[in-house]
Amino acid sequence: MPGYKVHVSGSVVAGALVLLGLVNIGLYVIDPEQVISLFVLCVLGALFPDIDTDSKGKRIFYSGMLLMSLSLIYLERFKWAAYLGVLAMLPGISAHRGWTHTWWAMLLVPMPMLILPYYLYGQPFPTLLPYYVAFVTGYFSHLLLDRKFI
Repeated sequence: MPGYKVHVSGSVVAGALVLLGLVNIGLYVIDPEQVISLFVLCVLGALFPDIDTDSKGKRIFYSGMLLMSLSLIYLERFKWAAYLGVLAMLPGISAHRGWTHTWWAMLLVPMPMLILPYYLYGQPFPTLLPYYVAFVTGYFSHLLLDRKFI
């Protein structure tokens, strides 16, 4: 199975292809500030399936989660930091290549990025969709590289 470097590279390539495709067909207008966040989410999505193992990818993923959590705390968004903490614990209840390596997890794991901002803050779905798509794209690239779809 590929290591974290291959998964990170694969997610960047997949993210760029999806981004260019969506821009080309007119479904997305590039916002430079948002693009950075989208690529970070894409990489995190690619690393997520392997966070149930002791790996460099796991350390990178949790370092990113820690930075996001600290940022949320600094911005006094304590509720979001708590949600992030709960989500970060989910892989601890799984065996390697268990539920984290399924197509349904690819779609469900990032779902809180759509649901929580919508219900808690009334944020419209279209503004949230790019973040969801970025995470799913990274996740998909991981499953594809692990040959889960072949």
